[in-house]
Amino acid sequence: MKKKFTHRIATMDDVPAIRELMDLAIYELQKDFLDEKQLKAAHEHMGIDYTLIEDGTYFVILHGEGTTNETIVGCGGWGKRATLYGGSHSAGRSAKLLNPKTDRARIRAMYCHPEWVRNGIGSFIMDTAEGAAKAAGFTKMTMGSTLAGRPLYEHYGYKVVKENVDVSENGVEVPILTMEKDF
Repeated sequence: MKKKFTHRIATMDDVPAIRELMDLAIYELQKDFLDEKQLKAAHEHMGIDYTLIEDGTYFVILHGEGTTNETIVGCGGWGKRATLYGGSHSAGRSAKLLNPKTDRARIRAMYCHPEWVRNGIGSFIMDTAEGAAKAAGFTKMTMGSTLAGRPLYEHYGYKVVKENVDVSENGVEVPILTMEKDF
């Protein structure tokens, strides 16, 4: 049975909880796809992008909202800037604003707490992020997907258009898929 979730726009006060959730999700949900070296290297290319929070395009998914047990069980959002994926610490970032008439908005930094997978959190984030991007005038989307995320995104109509490999400072290769969708 699916749980009832709510969401709100993430704030800088959420950063510690988001970071903890991301670290846990990377290690637990990627371990069937990446070896130990790749899991460690993934942190060079994945993580919190403060620009998403500042732009108001990043969401936290909550269970138990308004109770003493309120918990962030997922996070994710969309980007209106050229950076495809990665945290604020990642190389190759661009703050260039995208044009809704010609560019693809980005699905960004989706993470689910491992204890809450298969409860509709990924779908909740996708619906929320795509809806917000559409409301901002975008008609097409793209993302940098992990191998673990691919089935969800394909379910939402995204197609792999390029298979990429990010190389860490230590030479470890981490696969990332560029996926796209037109509304």
